[in-house]
Amino acid sequence: MTSDHKLVESLVEIITREVLAVMGDQEVIARNADGSYCVSEMADGIRVKTCFDSAGHILSAGAERLSSTIGVIPDDLGLAKKIDHTLLKPEATQDQITQLCSEARKYGFASVCVNPIWIKLCADLLHGSDVKVCSVVGFPLGATPTAVKVFETEQVLRDGAQEVDMVINIGALKGGLNELVAKDIRAVVEAAHKGGAIVKVIIEVVLLTDEEKVIASLLSKEAGADFVKTSTGFASGGATVYDVELMRRAVGPQMGVKAAGGVRTREDAENMVKAGATRLGASAGVKIVQGDPEKKDAPVGKAVGSY
Repeated sequence: MTSDHKLVESLVEIITREVLAVMGDQEVIARNADGSYCVSEMADGIRVKTCFDSAGHILSAGAERLSSTIGVIPDDLGLAKKIDHTLLKPEATQDQITQLCSEARKYGFASVCVNPIWIKLCADLLHGSDVKVCSVVGFPLGATPTAVKVFETEQVLRDGAQEVDMVINIGALKGGLNELVAKDIRAVVEAAHKGGAIVKVIIEVVLLTDEEKVIASLLSKEAGADFVKTSTGFASGGATVYDVELMRRAVGPQMGVKAAGGVRTREDAENMVKAGATRLGASAGVKIVQGDPEKKDAPVGKAVGSY
């Protein structure tokens, strides 16, 4: 009877998990006696399963098609506190970075996002303000080794960064090497969180299929990242309402979603927030909060290096 009872309990547990999955449960956790566990998350017809050891290190990660779920879209349209005022152009000068920080203080932006070389300067200029200092890691290609990304993360934290935007290993994702991608993200997350910083994971949507976007979003969530982000601003396209909606459905209501690349007007920004973005990366932050119209000569669909 005891054996039969355990079998019934086991079957009930399995059936319950499957029912919750079909109903749209965002997270199913299976724990083992040795302390290891696996997290299974589903969105837009794809399930990503990531397994961790008792210390929280990723053992494996995989993806398969299954069922779909729908995340919750935030409805707060307050913009200034959602904007990462950004300047990542390689030709950016110290005077331009100083102006960026001055504008961020004046308008109360969430952060300034700059290349690592400018972190110390920004930390000094923004000391005592509510504006955070954000840096980029593995930028803009994401093709550096994990150890290098971790070193970059630790360095920018020492220099005063409070937020880190990292680029995933895009080629590994497209090649189906999900475990490599997950471990890459996890290593940066652990280093950043140890230093009290948050992590936004850039998946570069323009280079991915919809399925890859969902997998990348779920891997980022399961690896402990705080945000998943659309774009670097250096590829052939940036954020779209469609991609933001897709990413929001994938990660659900709790994780942050950052729309970056081509967000130039107040209308652009509000549309991204309505689609589910909780943070916006933009070099046009001042124009966005002032409601200025987009310049007629601005390129459409691309904002290389400027978000």
